[in-house]
Amino acid sequence: MKLWLGLCLALLWVELQPGSCQQVKRRKDAGENRIRPGGKRAKVRPAKPKDGGGKSQNLLTQVLDKGRFLRLGPVTTLAPGGSMELRCKGNSIGWSYPTYLDTFNDSRLSVKPSDKYGQLVLTSPSAADTGRYSCWVVVCDGSECERDHERTYVSYVYFTDKDNLFVPSAIHVEIVYLRPDRPAVVPCRVTDPRAEVSLHREVPPEEIPANGTQVTYDPTRGFVLQKPSPEHQGVFYCKAVLKGTPQISTKYQLLYVEVPRGPPFVGLEASPESVRGGDDVNVTCSVLGEPEADVSFTWTYPGQGHRPAHTHTSWRLVNRGMSHTTRLSQSVLTLEDMETIDFGNYVCKAKNRDGETIVTTDIVSR
Repeated sequence: MKLWLGLCLALLWVELQPGSCQQVKRRKDAGENRIRPGGKRAKVRPAKPKDGGGKSQNLLTQVLDKGRFLRLGPVTTLAPGGSMELRCKGNSIGWSYPTYLDTFNDSRLSVKPSDKYGQLVLTSPSAADTGRYSCWVVVCDGSECERDHERTYVSYVYFTDKDNLFVPSAIHVEIVYLRPDRPAVVPCRVTDPRAEVSLHREVPPEEIPANGTQVTYDPTRGFVLQKPSPEHQGVFYCKAVLKGTPQISTKYQLLYVEVPRGPPFVGLEASPESVRGGDDVNVTCSVLGEPEADVSFTWTYPGQGHRPAHTHTSWRLVNRGMSHTTRLSQSVLTLEDMETIDFGNYVCKAKNRDGETIVTTDIVSR
């Protein structure tokens, strides 16, 4: 009896102790190795994130050798020569690339669609091909199609060339227009982001420091003048240094412009104002405007369709006021050996990107 009572007390004491003799059952934490029957360990694979279709999932890739692919980031550095093949996932893809490849209808570039991706191939790339390459998914609703901005992917590609630290230009002196209401860019882009670049005025010789506020530098754009003024006019160039070797860019002529945007401001003048039969007359239609704003001219005159007339259109840059640069566009209508049918009202219509203006003048017989 005493033996039985002692055994029961001993068992009760063991149950009440949280010691090592107590077995606790629990579930394995995620990621722990699990043991399958037979003593083999099972590999636990982490869950793959779902593709939300946003910009974090960049679908712009470069095709490498042996069927390998490289997903491109915002900046890519490649060696010139060979070929570059880019792909963008989707059954309807749009592309953009350096504009000069279209301007010169470059046969080295080909863009091809397929059922699963768009393909861009550039053979024998050089330093001049450095620039922004972009693709996007085209979404269509019936016959209307538009770019999906949520699925647009961009990579700025540098084709590094130690002999051309600057992206080559076909123009020896480029014109940069300075406007007081917007930043201006001196477009000395480099082919290697590691190059140290500085901006220099030719006369008087001085370096214009990039202070990060009024003047900033972006290797994909060039030097940005945040608030241009007449003092920034002149001839400039950029200097790049990589591994101790300096190179000089093309030259840039900076011209200050202060012309309000709007429909053309037109002047119309006949020379001479009054003529007799048999005389020759020139009617000149003149427009002052922004240097980069093209102007088109249309004429209406009394003998139109019955009498031959010659028109000549031209433009040039002129300085006005406080060294402001503007564009003078002109169209000259010439009539020879005036007849009775030629006298009357001459109408010039000038049109630019902001609108059109119509002016008239009378040519009378004296």
